Amino acid sequence: MHYVGIDLAWGDRSPTGVAVLDADGRLVHVSVAQTDDEVVAAVTPYTSEACLVAVDAPLVVTNATGNRPAEAALNRDFARFDAGAHPSNTGKAELAGTPRGARLVKRLGLDMNPASGRARRAIEVYPHPATVVLFRLGRTLKYKNKQGRSLETLRAALLELAGHLEGLATADPPMTLTGNPAWEGLVTRLREARRKSELRVVEDQVDAVVCAYVARYADAHPGRTTTYGDLATGYIVTPTLPEDLVPEPRARAGRAEPSEDEAPPTEPDPVRAAVRAYVRDRPALEEATRGYVRLVTDLLDEAGINYLAVTGRTKSVESFAGKVERLLDRGVAPEDLEEQITDQVGVRVVTYVLTDVAAVADLLGDQLRVLDDRDMGRETASEGRWGYASRHVLVQVDEDSARVADDPARAALAGRTASVQVRTVLQHAWAEFEHDIRYKGSVPEEHANDLDRRFALAAGLLELADREFETIRDRLRVSVVEAAEEDTDPRIDATDLAAFLAGRFPDAGWSRTDHYAWVSSLLLELGITSLKELGSVLQEVDSAAITEQMAYKYPPGAVRRLDDALLASFGERYVALHGNAHRVDLLRARLARLSGA
Repeated sequence: MHYVGIDLAWGDRSPTGVAVLDADGRLVHVSVAQTDDEVVAAVTPYTSEACLVAVDAPLVVTNATGNRPAEAALNRDFARFDAGAHPSNTGKAELAGTPRGARLVKRLGLDMNPASGRARRAIEVYPHPATVVLFRLGRTLKYKNKQGRSLETLRAALLELAGHLEGLATADPPMTLTGNPAWEGLVTRLREARRKSELRVVEDQVDAVVCAYVARYADAHPGRTTTYGDLATGYIVTPTLPEDLVPEPRARAGRAEPSEDEAPPTEPDPVRAAVRAYVRDRPALEEATRGYVRLVTDLLDEAGINYLAVTGRTKSVESFAGKVERLLDRGVAPEDLEEQITDQVGVRVVTYVLTDVAAVADLLGDQLRVLDDRDMGRETASEGRWGYASRHVLVQVDEDSARVADDPARAALAGRTASVQVRTVLQHAWAEFEHDIRYKGSVPEEHANDLDRRFALAAGLLELADREFETIRDRLRVSVVEAAEEDTDPRIDATDLAAFLAGRFPDAGWSRTDHYAWVSSLLLELGITSLKELGSVLQEVDSAAITEQMAYKYPPGAVRRLDDALLASFGERYVALHGNAHRVDLLRARLARLSGA
């Protein structure tokens, strides 16, 4: 099943946006076409089998003047939200014969009866009322080019719409846009546009995405969808307007304060105001998310701590809106919302074993300002049960430390808060599966208790498995040392080096596999080509003194321990190695620390 959105231009001299979602709501295509042939070519790969094509253009027009009955009915509901439809009639040259939309639908062989149950069909839609309903807008977003609207005004509104659309990743039904290169390219072009014409090309494709989602929504929730009009006189399909959604009051310039007998103006909706502010700030938050992922990854690599993955995400617009509503319901003041929603930037570190979770948390505490640190697994255990286990560390880059370190990357993050989740791969698997079942699935009430019991059982088994993995790693560390002692091969490869370092630094954690290979190349630059030579070098190094000088506040990995030992032994020669060119300043700072400067 594919859901196709077509933001159809009136004629073939203007761009037409095309977007396609797959059966799971993932964006698989977005582009611009111009002629009918180009539109048909773009959508044909997705319409040969089951599909629902949503076209933003009249499909049926029979009235000679004025509005179609569908437009009149829709306008009675949506005109007060600035989402009314323009009149369509055969008096307009482009609608005098068969409308362009109907011609395309016929070429594609689709049934355009809105009540049809056929596998391949098309419907007429209109993005403006759809966005009002889907995003609970008090009025439409003003991203259409009209007199008096500046480039920046249009850009801000279109960015807000893009943010809302990305937020549908957690909606029902979901739509996934982030991660799609074409979509991310669109958003980049939107931010970088220098002319309104450049925005227009992006706007058509964004509208097409709206249309595609309306098709998916109508297919998933026919009971929450309204069809204005009928096949005989023309129709428009859109999500149903909620009874409690009211228009946002218009700003009245030049008005004095209301008199005592005049009703005061309605206060603006704090949820909408907060969401709009968040959407405006979201590009900066996305950049901060990428920055924090780079920073945490660099810290882990520098410390030599083993990990599986470091990922990040910026809180979706819909998730932010939901959090705002919950906080307001609890009595939080609107001006305090930003301070309360601390997970706008999220980073996740997945490790292999439990001791590395603690090591990562200690590292963050040493290198960043920690605002909060919660061990969710310990909290769950203290309640005498099994369940969600993860370390949640709320961090912030300290402005003073960023300035002292003369690190532009850190300085760019100063003042931004990030919520860092640290968990083992088994804890991660449990959390992801549990979230998917509970929040995206439908659990019948009669099975809820049994489901809770089974999730608790799985959590307990995984906790035991985590402990066993810890034991396995500790025993392997001993066994690889014994194996290394019997190995007479003078070459230093990553496996041999890992075994050697496990014996040399028995209290150090394992480092990432690729880091052993990396430090082997540094040894080669130093002319050290055997474990015997390396052992001789390290014999002259006072490891205890290095540990005291570095004052580690986290358990450094084996590669970091070797790195510091080589730095202490070779000094500036080690700093100047080609393989260290990317971290000269960092190494010099550490060398000064080792020298007691």
